[in-house]
Amino acid sequence: MPEDLVALIARDERLEVVHEPALLNDPDIDWMVGVKQRTPEEQQRYERLLDSADALFGVPDQSGRALARTVAANPRLRWVHTIPAGGGQQVRAAGLAQDDLERIVFTTSAGVHATPLAEFAVFGVLAGAKRLPWLEGKRRAREWGPREQLGLLGETTVLIVGLGSIGRLTASKLTALGCRVVGVHRREVEADVERIVPVEQLADAAASADAIVLALPGTDATRGMLSAEVLAAVRPGVTVVNVGRGSTVDEPALIEALEDGRVGLAVLDVTAVEPLPAESPLWDLPNVVLSPHTAAISAHEPRLIAELFADNASRLLDGRELRNVVDTREFY
Repeated sequence: MPEDLVALIARDERLEVVHEPALLNDPDIDWMVGVKQRTPEEQQRYERLLDSADALFGVPDQSGRALARTVAANPRLRWVHTIPAGGGQQVRAAGLAQDDLERIVFTTSAGVHATPLAEFAVFGVLAGAKRLPWLEGKRRAREWGPREQLGLLGETTVLIVGLGSIGRLTASKLTALGCRVVGVHRREVEADVERIVPVEQLADAAASADAIVLALPGTDATRGMLSAEVLAAVRPGVTVVNVGRGSTVDEPALIEALEDGRVGLAVLDVTAVEPLPAESPLWDLPNVVLSPHTAAISAHEPRLIAELFADNASRLLDGRELRNVVDTREFY
């Protein structure tokens, strides 16, 4: 972690911040999610520090197994902040006992990534409305004409599936651009949408959408939510944008829909398996835009996560409720 962020976290004088740069990743773009290669002696020192902490900034080595080891070895551990917005899946992977899930508070960086992901979602909707695959095909073929019509955002209906912080911000941005926005959520929430339909009506709602934005966490309940059934109901040429989790899409069904034209464009920041296997048809389809799970990354991300952690640390010491607490039943 960069030293200026360590100093930011340490501003509350009640905190004792232990930071050993030699045991952690270099402060490059992946410092928060990469895994440091350590000597056996360094690993022992790293684990001793983990086992004496009351709180952790990040899941050890981004590994459920390492988290489980730390929880078992450290009875004083009270709080673990996961770096990803979807860090609940790291907690799930640890397979912790219920007693440990009740003893330790787990939080995520949800909200930090809302702005860049919402902007990426807007880009995806724009790319579909302005027919990016057709434009790119013309450019590659060096063909100037004939001219064809492009879409207007003011005539575009967008279905946003998942109205958490990312989905709600996406809705506000698209509404401001003139889109008609409909939300899909399991309960009523305050959002800048025309209406909210229940998850059970997703296929019906998808049938009238020009673009579908997925902004869902990866849980058992959301697995494969963009299913073959939903894709069979869509308006031909629909745009699909995924800024949530790859597990929420039936990927073989999406590929089939891309190949037969039911989906005109897929703009994907996430895929079912990451890194995307070299043999995946998604690499070669002309109506796919792929981002290597990088849409959330910005120059401001590390500072925003450190500020969130510092605020939660003060809340913990004050006995106040922490922000972004993981639901340890559904792990998001």
